[in-house]
Amino acid sequence: MESLIWGYIYPNEAEIQWSILIVLYPYITGLVAGAFIASSLYHVFGKKEIRPVARFALLTALSFLLVATLPLVTHLGHPERGIEIMFTPHLTSAMSGFGYIYSFYLIVVVLEIWLSFREDIVKMALNSRGWKELLYSGLALFSYDISEKALHDDEKLAKKLAIIGIPSAAFLHGYVGFIFGGIKANPWWSTPLMPLIFLMSAIVSGIALLILLYIASMKIRKHAIDHKCLHSLAHYLWIFLILDVALELLEVVSMKYESLEEIEIINRLLSDKIATTFYGVQLGLGIFVPFVLLLLVGIMKNRETLKMIMISVSSILVVIGVFAMRWNVVIGGQEISKSLSGTLTYVPVFFSQEGVLPAIIILVIPFIILLVITRILPPWKDMEEKV
Repeated sequence: MESLIWGYIYPNEAEIQWSILIVLYPYITGLVAGAFIASSLYHVFGKKEIRPVARFALLTALSFLLVATLPLVTHLGHPERGIEIMFTPHLTSAMSGFGYIYSFYLIVVVLEIWLSFREDIVKMALNSRGWKELLYSGLALFSYDISEKALHDDEKLAKKLAIIGIPSAAFLHGYVGFIFGGIKANPWWSTPLMPLIFLMSAIVSGIALLILLYIASMKIRKHAIDHKCLHSLAHYLWIFLILDVALELLEVVSMKYESLEEIEIINRLLSDKIATTFYGVQLGLGIFVPFVLLLLVGIMKNRETLKMIMISVSSILVVIGVFAMRWNVVIGGQEISKSLSGTLTYVPVFFSQEGVLPAIIILVIPFIILLVITRILPPWKDMEEKV
């Protein structure tokens, strides 16, 4: 243990309480918010080039949203107490507010998906027999009106829900940053930029994940990729990446410029404890390399296969870089002692309730859910049509 500790720390700080599961928690909620906002580019802002992945993005958001609470529940010593947050309101607790924000957002996403797929659900109910007919009739709420007026009303209501969903998504993930930013005792967390940084990186990671899922699904189904849609997603990824890196660098620069009494421990954190994950993974691989690649994609003419590879690599690096950002915030902040006179080191354990294995399992579950949901509500028609 001594080799993992530098300087002076209090005895109760020798063990880091928030493990990789708490790193995973804001990471998954960020993917939810990013995927939903990507779908809103079409449903709210009318970006028709995004249409092929608009409904697929909603299903992706729902798949990850259903798992968003799992890291927290797994982290709890008594996970059955997690439901208490819904029945014991505490208006001064940011964590308590998550239950209500999460529930409201889940309702919005489910309703928007239902309205977006209602025509398909009704057609499948009318054209199926046996248990499939019962399933789709239940999903249609035994209402089979798909007249032009009914579908137009559905579209109008879905757009209103998408408009409501955008600030809801911002609250869902911005509040996570607020929880960390509101901890005044920790200089690495206590910054008003934290909610914005979390939100912007969430959008970046969600769009990057959507790009990867879109390319993978098209390759598996052996259908041509809509390069106009792909390039549009890459363009928005590049824009939000610029905003994300601006906020992240502004936070660090402002800390160094102010040079408050805690700057010495911050400098040690950045130069030693998280130097590799911060400069190498988060900023280098996660931001700088994708920024250059996506810039080249925007400049290049033709060469669609090469551009697709560059966009894919950029998206993979962005997803990894955002995870590194969550790691640097959650773990890095805990490696600073409350006395500001020492640091400690977090060494993840593989086989443990708080270990790497549960984190991997939790991260895989949303993809399984997405696979199941896309079999029930196939979004492929949009993705395979030429807009």
